[in-house]
Parts: sequence; C-alpha cells; structure tokens
Amino acid sequence: MKITALLVLKSTGDGSESVFLANASDVSHFGYFQRSSVKEFIVFVGRTVANRTPAGQRQSVQHEEYKVHAYNNKNGLCAVGFMDDHYPVRSAFSLLSQVLDEYQKSFGESWRTIQEDSTQTWPYLNDALVKFQDPAEADKLMRIQRELDETKIILHKTIDSVLARGEKLDSLVEKSSDLSAASQMFYKQAKKTNQCCTIL
Repeated sequence: MKITALLVLKSTGDGSESVFLANASDVSHFGYFQRSSVKEFIVFVGRTVANRTPAGQRQSVQHEEYKVHAYNNKNGLCAVGFMDDHYPVRSAFSLLSQVLDEYQKSFGESWRTIQEDSTQTWPYLNDALVKFQDPAEADKLMRIQRELDETKIILHKTIDSVLARGEKLDSLVEKSSDLSAASQMFYKQAKKTNQCCTIL
C-alpha cells in the first residue's frame, strides 16, 4: 500500500484547530480490531500537522515508515496525504495540489463558511486514493513541476518537531477529541511495546 489516506482541511496554519472538509482512507491492510483506532489516529495526526502547516507552505513529517505530507495553499485550504516511505515526495505534492484544485472546482469558496468537521463523502477523493496508488499516475500531474521546484518543502524527522515548544504528543493525545478512550489506550500500549509505527 502506497497511500493510506488523503484529507482536505480548512486550516489557518497558525496552530488553531483545523476543520475536516473531506477524508478518504484505506485501512484494510491493518488488523480488523485496529482499524477504528487507525482511522482516529489518521484524523488526529492529519489535524495536528494541518494546524501547524503555515499558509503557502508544504511540509513532510516522517513518522516511522510513513511520511505525512501537507500542503496548505495561500487561501488556507490544506491537503494532507499519508504515504509510505517509498512514495516519491514530488509525486505526493503533485497529487495534493491536484486534490486542492479539484476541491475548489467542485465546491468553490463554500468551504470558507464551514465551522465543523464534514462527514459528507467526496467521490473524487475516494477515486484519487485508488488511482494514485501508482506514483506514475501522480507524475502525470507534473505540470506544476516548476512551482514545486521554486517552493521549499520542509521535511521534519518526527511529528514532535512540528509541535510548538513545550507541546508533547502524549498530552495532545490525551486532550484530543478525535480519539476515543480505546484509541488513547491503544496508543499508550503501542508506545510501550515500541510498535507505535503500526498505528499510522
């Protein structure tokens, strides 16, 4: 599996809470009893990274064998992708740019007034999750190559490095409304056995 999830969020990029606009994920390669917790962690990590990606910036956060790529366009519309380490970074950002373009074509500026997480499905995102498993498909989107070349992509080695000084992932997990008590317990147990990488 190359891509586990694609998300679209309304983000200020200033650390305030991002709002989910669309979400597509495939967690079929996880154990049946892990899947709901994995989905919750995708929402939690996706929101955490989007909250901390400034407008007009692209960044990649390494988390074990995964990279979480985020592109917050200048308008505050942010796309986040959960890819494995073998998915090319340039292809990932081509895909995220395409997702944002398609979202604005489909919904215009209506997203600006959304204040709560949307549970409505967006078929394009589900289709993109399947179609772009092959990075060669994303490479066809390279018409934005020049723009990518001119924009620095920030790579963070861990999710902790995108947190504000003094912030700890453990405390964010405890406070998060995205995670059920079962998922918080799952996170703690996985961390204890050093298997945290299996939850994302």
